[in-house]
Amino acid sequence: MPKNCDTMVALPSATKENQTIFAKNSDRSATECQPLVQHARKTHPAGTSTKCQFVELPEVATTYRHIGSRPYWCWGYEHGVNEHQVVIGNEGLGSKYEFDSPKLIGMELIRLGLERGATAAEAVTVMTDLITKYGQGKFSNDQGVRTYDNGYIIADPTEAYILQTAGHQWAVKQVHDAVGISNVYSIEDDWDHLSPNCIDDAITQGWWTDSSARFNFSDAYSRTADRSVGSGARRRKRSCAVLNAYTGKVEVQTMMALLSDHSDGSQPDEPFQTEIASGPSICVHHNDKGEGGNTAASIVAHLCDDGSRLPVYWCSFYSPCLSVFLPMFIEGELPQVLAIGDETPSEDSPWWLFRQLSLKLRLDESSRIPTVQKKWETLQTQLFATAYQIAKEAKFLMDKGCQNTANQLLTQYMAENVEAMLRTVRGMLAEVEQAIEMAAG
Repeated sequence: MPKNCDTMVALPSATKENQTIFAKNSDRSATECQPLVQHARKTHPAGTSTKCQFVELPEVATTYRHIGSRPYWCWGYEHGVNEHQVVIGNEGLGSKYEFDSPKLIGMELIRLGLERGATAAEAVTVMTDLITKYGQGKFSNDQGVRTYDNGYIIADPTEAYILQTAGHQWAVKQVHDAVGISNVYSIEDDWDHLSPNCIDDAITQGWWTDSSARFNFSDAYSRTADRSVGSGARRRKRSCAVLNAYTGKVEVQTMMALLSDHSDGSQPDEPFQTEIASGPSICVHHNDKGEGGNTAASIVAHLCDDGSRLPVYWCSFYSPCLSVFLPMFIEGELPQVLAIGDETPSEDSPWWLFRQLSLKLRLDESSRIPTVQKKWETLQTQLFATAYQIAKEAKFLMDKGCQNTANQLLTQYMAENVEAMLRTVRGMLAEVEQAIEMAAG
């Protein structure tokens, strides 16, 4: 089971600009490439099906345009957004179930929710119906795929929900204000909805015997009895403490700082910790050999429900503290270079370039980390200065019926930013390599 992943959401009541902000760090193996992909809205003939890794299910008439951050081998996503401003991210969980029969992979449910849900509530219904019928969780397979139960935050501009799963069972809790989730069950007896036979199945398994109390989903299904200890519990306490402290004034920059935070969570209320640490934290780093886990990709989704601008999706590759968040717009065409990357290191893949930069900085030239971070800060400031103006201008054009013009504007803007990012990261790599050569010679 993954040791790290963190997702947060702040609804309008908790944010400075009264707009929902969602954030997610996808933490995977340090060498598992995770490109960013875009799929257009599609219509499908009746009788067609969707082929996932292990399960085939009926296709729907229309699947929505969306962007997803995809482990290179997987049909599904760690996080993503769709044309209706639905955004979803997941966490690995460990229930008491283990199966021999094939199920859906948790990341596949994210894509299915994005393709089929026009609101957060609708995406929840899509996902829970599929979980009830096809299941997910830990199951044996001969493809070497690591499987586990999942927790999700599903959000749109006005609502957000936590969905946590155990095999075919699930619990849903609506979010109020702001919250973070991690690799620990957190829906106890405060659920709003349960799967149809959730309680009966727990009783049958002998996992729930207290008929006098309100059913506790985590008590019944969590493999870990004490959910107040461990890395997931500490990271969740950390994200919730930060969001609570910033309630009413959460900004995009707040979420970016939280995704880049290196606190181990033992002091949840401490200031943001910017120095890279070796222990578990929300921002995850590989070990001194470049192995283990690492944050593979991140997103901060700044939604909008008043029609004043387009939503802005800030996306980064690899460790967010050593990278830059680029503004993405689903209404334009993402630069195709962002989708490049597989299991083999490549100079053409942005993901692998950031992996290479992390290796050289962490293992050979750690003293240059502040310099690199300062350069990214300069570019990040420039992006903040332009992204929201573009978001407003493109929305104005779309409202006037100039969809193609808006698409061209956004496409060109994203392409220019990606080119600037690639020039910068390649320049940093050249400087670090030169420093290494000088030190050796």
